[in-house]
Amino acid sequence: MSKPAIHFFTEDLSYTLKKKTLLKAWIKSVIEEEGYVLQELNFILCSDEYLLRINQQYLNHDTYTDVITFDNSEALKMIVGDIFISLERIQENAKEFKHTIADELCRVMAHGTLHLLGYKDKGKAAKTLMTEKEDYYLAKLKSLPE
Repeated sequence: MSKPAIHFFTEDLSYTLKKKTLLKAWIKSVIEEEGYVLQELNFILCSDEYLLRINQQYLNHDTYTDVITFDNSEALKMIVGDIFISLERIQENAKEFKHTIADELCRVMAHGTLHLLGYKDKGKAAKTLMTEKEDYYLAKLKSLPE
């Protein structure tokens, strides 16, 4: 089996993600704390239009969104996936919710990862639990030494 890995990519835009090593350690700790094993996880940062095309093509949704998660794992409790994130949505949401872009990006990275860990966000109870988990792991990120 290959070494567990988290990768960051960009599609159709240019963005320099800061603190990659810290983010990788944090995401890996989220996965392990939830009782899963990381195999490979790709975060792909892209534009609204790029993510809209994915939403239309694979999910038959004709709407903009901030994140789409694809679970490619073949074994139980094994994480293999692709998480597409619209940087334009992140920037809009950061402005709307008065967060920094970096904080909003981390929230969405956690959100996508939590989907791979089996958490849902449809319905009030599921949404509440998802938000609690996001807040919990974001607090952990802030406590990590840089």
